[in-house]
Amino acid sequence: MATFDQVGVGDLGGDGTFSSERIVAAGADDLERAAEAALRPRRLEEFVGQAVVRDQLSLVLQAALARGSSPDHVLLSGPPGLGKTTLAMIIAAELGTSLRVTSGPAIQHAGDLAAVLSSLEEGEVLFIDEIHRLARPAEELLYMAMEDFRVDVVVGKGAGASAIPLSLPPFTAVGATTRAGLLPAPLRDRFGFTGHLDFYSSDELERVLARSAGLLGVSLDADAAREIAGRSRGTPRIANRLLRRVRDWAQVRGDGSMDLAAARAALEVYEVDPIGLDRLDRAVLTALCTRFNGGPVGLTTLAVTVGEEAETVETVAEPYLVREGLIGRTPRGRVATPAAWAHLGLTPPREGGTLFDA
Repeated sequence: MATFDQVGVGDLGGDGTFSSERIVAAGADDLERAAEAALRPRRLEEFVGQAVVRDQLSLVLQAALARGSSPDHVLLSGPPGLGKTTLAMIIAAELGTSLRVTSGPAIQHAGDLAAVLSSLEEGEVLFIDEIHRLARPAEELLYMAMEDFRVDVVVGKGAGASAIPLSLPPFTAVGATTRAGLLPAPLRDRFGFTGHLDFYSSDELERVLARSAGLLGVSLDADAAREIAGRSRGTPRIANRLLRRVRDWAQVRGDGSMDLAAARAALEVYEVDPIGLDRLDRAVLTALCTRFNGGPVGLTTLAVTVGEEAETVETVAEPYLVREGLIGRTPRGRVATPAAWAHLGLTPPREGGTLFDA
């Protein structure tokens, strides 16, 4: 039976930010992770979605078990909330070993990583979340550990310092990153299997919600599941969070029934609109369309208009708005697309607006 050993896990989202005020945030803090724990699948056959990665990973694990050896190191990439941590836990469970968990931000010195590596037992799985944020000295130590299963422990300082090689038992490193492009090539090349997780379809999210509702002991109407899935931004973490809020509404303000009416009423309370936009998203769109005639407008000006920091608008609101085709980034600034005007129920101008520089 796999066990879960946590070492310095950060509570940042994949973009390095997390706001507990946003119900549609893809990141998670410690409380969110605790709530998710009961809903996580334990085996690959229970994992919904990511069919290609799931099939490839199953082959890697089964082959390793047949050989009686540790599988290749695994790198999982993709946006936050799609199941990278869950897959790491599943890898350990499928191998029948324990999981050691840490994160890139928690390892700022080579000695921190050396302490974790030296305590590993044979066959253990080491999960490093946000691996692209490892400090450079720790990265170089990890290269040797992954390839040769040894680390050099430096004793002493200055001219009298010496390196003592320390052998490590075979282990499997599982790295997770939301920004694979930031990984240095030497580190990326040491992973024998790389899987990229994509956003979920509405049908897949409905299956996730049906499974989660069963684990929570509540009855979820199929129409309600479809409504929640459509507002979940293609992310299981958000879908499960919205499910819990609908359950709360049904218990407190409804008759306990989680039907379509309850789902719509609950999500209206939490200001999540039919395509998953929240207050900040709509504020950005509304300002862009009504204050700046659809743009182009500079990021700083747009952020000041909605009362947020420019970094918040750029890293929290923009990615989903761009992915949904509601705004565009141009050399002259941000612009609203016809889809944005249609979503707000507004008529676009005949001619484009002027540039409002940041």
